[in-house]
Amino acid sequence: MVGFGNSKNSDSDTYKNGSLSDAVINLDQGDPTAFQEYWMKIKDRCTVVIRGWDLMSYFSDTTNVCWFLEPELAKAIKALHGAIGNAATEERYIVVGTGSSQLCQAALFALSSVSEVKPVSVVAAVPYYSTYVEEASYVQSKLYEWEGDARTFHKKGPYIEMVTSPNNPDGTIREPVVNGTEGGKVIHDLAYYWPHYTPITRRHDHDLMLFTFSKISGHAGSRIGWALVKDVEVAKKMVQYLTISSIGVSKESQTRATTILNELTKTCRTKSESFFEYGHEKMKSRWERLREVVESGDTFTLPNYPQAFCNFFGKTISTSPAFAWLGCKEERDLASLLKEKKVLTRGGDKCGCDKKYVRVSMLCRDDDFDVFLHRLATIKDLKCIEP
Repeated sequence: MVGFGNSKNSDSDTYKNGSLSDAVINLDQGDPTAFQEYWMKIKDRCTVVIRGWDLMSYFSDTTNVCWFLEPELAKAIKALHGAIGNAATEERYIVVGTGSSQLCQAALFALSSVSEVKPVSVVAAVPYYSTYVEEASYVQSKLYEWEGDARTFHKKGPYIEMVTSPNNPDGTIREPVVNGTEGGKVIHDLAYYWPHYTPITRRHDHDLMLFTFSKISGHAGSRIGWALVKDVEVAKKMVQYLTISSIGVSKESQTRATTILNELTKTCRTKSESFFEYGHEKMKSRWERLREVVESGDTFTLPNYPQAFCNFFGKTISTSPAFAWLGCKEERDLASLLKEKKVLTRGGDKCGCDKKYVRVSMLCRDDDFDVFLHRLATIKDLKCIEP
């Protein structure tokens, strides 16, 4: 393992003169800054130099369905999935997008625009990723509409089910759940199916799978995601959407992503510097510390995850999700309660659930995570706190 400690960041406002500050801690957003220290330690190995005359054309590969996909990025994506063993890339079309959010919208467009009946229902099992509601509703498309919980969906006609596995927000392994309705399509969002979050138990082989650069390595600012698509017509429709909405994807971002993905693949063979070893240990440590705080009192709840054999690590490991699905044992608005402690979280009602639950990002900086645990530990007796 590379030696990484819990160093305090110089740009953090969390600690002042050695004591906890009154700063607001934002754990609502899943900004993956937890992994920054790793990339600082390896220094310039992933530095990318782009000359003024490079990457000037719109086009990357006009023979490819996704004409703006850089060929080297496609190779890097296939190599990393091959090294991890989490997804099939054979006989797939790779569609690159500005993060998986744009790809999700492109997939909704592609799957619904080939339907004879409109609008197509979009569903996901509760608790679901709150942004799905916005993505399916914001533009008020006549092609599709948000219908809510997949478990209670029985409407006749075509539908699209969003399956996130491991799930955001509760970290569970998911499969499609809609029953008794024909004409369904499934989008498999596998953003967190990487060994630092969950055991890699099988190689997924679905028709449409989404991945995002940000949740693998922490490079959210590059805004890169990709879809592995089996049906060429669906891939073409997705590319059509991406062409109209943004005329492709930044080549600078693709170039950086290529360099970092290749580094990830290389470190898979070097345990002492493996990013996934580092990420797994970091996430495991954070979950152990959070459980220790929760179990020290009788106020909060956390999901329990079964251990499983990870094909990548070659051993049995625990699940350490990117988000904690924190619950309150009493019927309280937990997001509001934590906000009083200057900790921002995402309320369960935004995920189709009760307000007694919140989604807490586990991907923040070390300083912010330390403060969160400290403030959570101060909430001992809800009966003494006004509703």
